[in-house]
Amino acid sequence: MGTASTNSPKPAMRDSLIAAAFQLFLERGYEQTTVDDIVTLAGVGRRSFFRYFPSKEDVVFPDHEQCLADMTRFLAASADSDDPIVRVCDAARLVMRMYAENPTFSVQRYRLTREVTGLRTYELSVVWRYEKTLGDYLRTRWADRRDGTLRANVAAAAVVAAHNHALRHWLRSGGEGDPLAEVDQALEFVRATWSPDAVADAPAEENEDVVVVITKRSTPMWRVVREVESSLGES
Repeated sequence: MGTASTNSPKPAMRDSLIAAAFQLFLERGYEQTTVDDIVTLAGVGRRSFFRYFPSKEDVVFPDHEQCLADMTRFLAASADSDDPIVRVCDAARLVMRMYAENPTFSVQRYRLTREVTGLRTYELSVVWRYEKTLGDYLRTRWADRRDGTLRANVAAAAVVAAHNHALRHWLRSGGEGDPLAEVDQALEFVRATWSPDAVADAPAEENEDVVVVITKRSTPMWRVVREVESSLGES
């Protein structure tokens, strides 16, 4: 959300347009609601609507542009010492906090996008922009790696997938529970998977010694087994 000057009612007008739009979407349906209907209910002119929203689709997603800008600034402010994976996970939490600020609106929007194909397509384009923002940051951080681009693309996709898994679970529940706790759990899975010490945290059996026995092809199997047992007994 933008900030207002002392004499400007812009945020209130913007919020009024959003409230009017969703009231009509719920009463009439998205396709049956026009921009003229929205501005009439909000008590403003068409020019006021397009001052805030380029299209009817944009009024359904009024907060993503600001969230994308916040995410970009957050990533740009990171230090070289910051773990890149931890940083992008923290950036993804900004999106979940945006949804959590208004559970009722978030659930209404989720249900609306499930019903209207055009809105679902629009939403996917927004998700792609979040993923690109995370990927751009990771590609910069891993520019000196031979696999930097691949690593960045896959990691960014993993963070978005984990975030969206938690988000959809919360929205399907009607906004019940703690969405921030859910996304923390999902993102911790990503962090643990990509952490440099992930191998050290692997189960003990994955780190056990490997015994290699070299023998002739003609050696009887019973003798090979005995040699393996003998090697294991000496370790």
